This record gives sequence, structure tokens and C-alpha cells, in this order.
Amino acid sequence: MKNKEYFKDKTVLVLGLAVSGYNAALLLDRLGAEVIVNDFKDLNDNKEAQNLKNKGIEVISGGHPLDILDRPLDFIVKNPGIPYSNPLVKQALHKKIKIITEVELAYLISESPIIAITGTNGKTTTTMMIETLLNENRSKGRAYAVGNIGTPASLVAQESSEIDDLVMEVSSFQLMGVEKFHPSIAVITNIYSAHLDYHKTRDEYVNAKMTITENQTDSDCIVFNRDQEELTDLVTSTSEAMLVPFSRKKELKSGAYIKDEMIVFNGEDVMPTEKVLIPGEHNLENALAAVAVAKLKGMDNRDIQSAFEHFNGVKHRMQLVDTVSGRRFYNDSKATNSLATIHALEGFTDPVILVAGGLDRKESLDDLIPLLKEHVKAIVTFGETKQQMAEVARKADIETIIVADTVPEATRQAFETSENGDVILLSPACASWDQYGNFEERGNDFIQTVTEIDQSVKGGLST
Repeated sequence: MKNKEYFKDKTVLVLGLAVSGYNAALLLDRLGAEVIVNDFKDLNDNKEAQNLKNKGIEVISGGHPLDILDRPLDFIVKNPGIPYSNPLVKQALHKKIKIITEVELAYLISESPIIAITGTNGKTTTTMMIETLLNENRSKGRAYAVGNIGTPASLVAQESSEIDDLVMEVSSFQLMGVEKFHPSIAVITNIYSAHLDYHKTRDEYVNAKMTITENQTDSDCIVFNRDQEELTDLVTSTSEAMLVPFSRKKELKSGAYIKDEMIVFNGEDVMPTEKVLIPGEHNLENALAAVAVAKLKGMDNRDIQSAFEHFNGVKHRMQLVDTVSGRRFYNDSKATNSLATIHALEGFTDPVILVAGGLDRKESLDDLIPLLKEHVKAIVTFGETKQQMAEVARKADIETIIVADTVPEATRQAFETSENGDVILLSPACASWDQYGNFEERGNDFIQTVTEIDQSVKGGLST
């Protein structure tokens, strides 16, 4: 680890426990800081909080008392989900107490080069693609996917070395809390409007995203989506790093692009686009960004292609689960709104049997109609919106409409009505909270059902 002495004898408030806060507290304690942890929830029965107390770390829970700030704090490590409008955070800013997020902490101690990925859509898939590519046929060290993807960056940064790579997904929330954060390669997949409930204005959101390149120099690289004019203008006007564009729509003088169904980098054919197994034009964009990073890291084309040949997607995000009797099952449980389902449907040319439904947010789903008309041969609905989704399918003139109650029932019904060559796609267009704690639980239920269908088919064949 670098900068071990930087934290010694500092007084640090870790605001918000969660996974990243817990690991940040342990790290700071290990480095000799005096650590205080504060969480709005009552942590009296929380195992992690008890473990921190056992180590002598003070834990204050059940609210955010402002008198914590009366202590001589050197800085605050804030959970990115806590908004800057929080009274304690506002008071800390007024007192000019430095506020950082866990990714800044990870950067300060990391010996490993950092490849940082941000964007409105595609961050997680691109991060996992890059990790997969950089670990293909690797002889020294390894690449670790960390950050907003789920594994705390500071946890891995404690043990990784200069021969490793930290492939770090970073959100706008996290980037608002960085000061020295300096990735050797930054990736911006795209920028749309998002999280305006947190950021209040689009300008604040965009500025947070662009912080990813703020400390880069001309020895660093920024990989960006050339098909977005706004993003191109932002990058070219603000970044000092070497510009590495990617484009799905046009041939470029340099960077990654598609020509004659080939992914090309700096004029060199890298691999056929058909080697990208997860469907969707947006995933071709993610692949272009990942290929650009792999080439910047010196990877061989054969290794890049080999890595893509076994990359089946990120769990719950257009994940190819299995092929059973010629039917391909895709888990896109992360599609919690109609726009995400539209993007999913756009990725298929084969007939789709759509499994959709979930929490009723009292919102119209009629924007699905054009894509249902074009791509969907049958639909099986479930959850609170099952009847609403069925009505949308009727408006789209879908002939086969089946109403089920649960994901397992809907998945089995979809298989029973399917034919060889069909795609069975779980892309709910609704949140999961009517029947599940989160979209991961819903996706896992789908995966388990597909496994059971496969076992049943194989059992039938063997008798």
C-alpha cells in the first residue's frame, strides 16, 4: 500500500456503514486513524457494527447527530448514496471539512494502475468485459473488477500490487467525492440525463461524470463514445489525456470502430462483431470501449477474441443463462423500466418470448408497443402489472398472451409455448419489489427455474 502514513493519527468520520463504509473503517483503523462510524439506521443488532466496536471503533447509529462535527475531524469518508443535501453533510461543508468517497481512499493507497469506467448506461457490463479481457492468458498479476460494481475498491487496493489492474466502476455519486483520483485509463460509455433527484441539475450530474478525467495528464488515456456529440465536445475541451474514441456508427481515423462487421482498432482488424455474444447495439458499444482498453494495455487480438468467446454477460444484465432444446434463455432482470426492456428487445433478430411484469408504479407501459410488434411472438406476464402488461401486448397485436402469477410459473409457460430457435427473455420492464427484495432475487429465481427446466428435459430424454 502507498501513503500508509497519510492516515496515521487522523480523526476520520465514516458516514454510512454499508459494505464500502465497513471496509473503509477497517482500513483506516489498520492505518492508525481514529475512526468514528455513523449510520442513520439503528445498528445495535448489526454484525459488522459489532465487529467494529470490538476493534475499539466508535459506532454512532440511529440518526446523524450534528454534534459529531464538533470533534476535530480531519476528513469524512461519505457513503455515495448519502446526498449532499443531508443536514450533517451540509454542515460539514460549511465547516470546510474535507469529504471524500471510498474510491478516493482506494486511489490514495493503491499501488495498482486504475482503469476507471463511468457513464449513464453500460458501466457494469463494460467493467466486466475489461476485467475478462485483461485476465485472458495473463502471465503476471490479474485484473480486479471493483467499485460501484459491488466489491469495495479499498478492500482490493490493500492487497493488489503494481503488476495488477484495478478495473473500477465509478458512479457520479462517487466521483463527487474525489480530489486526487487519477486513473491511467478513463472510460466514459455515454452521458444521458439521470439521477436528477440526487444532483438536482443536469449540469451537476455531467460535471460529476467529467471529474473522472480531471487529474489526468497527457500520459494517460480517455476512452469515450464518439457517437455522442455532447460527450465528444466535453472530452475534447476539458481533458488533457490522449483521446481514444470509439464509434458504432462511423469509421474513425483512430480508436475503435466497426467496419464490415469487424471491430477495428487504429485501422487494424481485431475480431468479428459476431464474437460479442450478448445481444444489443448498446453492447457492441460496450465491447468497443473494452477492446480499446485492451489494445491500450497491449493485448493480442487472439486473446481478445478468445475472451469474448466465453463472455456471456453480467448476471441479471442480458445474461445468457442456458440453451435448452434450442431455446436461448436470457436473464435481464435488471431491466426495471420500459426503456431498458426496449434496449433488450432491440438486440434480437430471432423470435422472442418475453417474460415481463412486476411492481405497479402506476406508469404507462405503452412505449413498449412498437418493440413488441417488431420483436415479440408471445408474452407471458406476471406480478402486479400482469394485466396491464397483457393489455399492452393486446394493443401490439401479440397473438399469444399468457398471464401467470410468478416468475417460475411464467418461465415454464414461456418454455412450453416456445419452439426451437426462440429466445426466452426475462426483461420485466418493472421493479421487483412486489414479489422480491431486489432484481437480483428475481433473476436468481429465473436462473433456478431454467436449471430445473433443463434437468427435466434431460431427464425426459434419458428415460
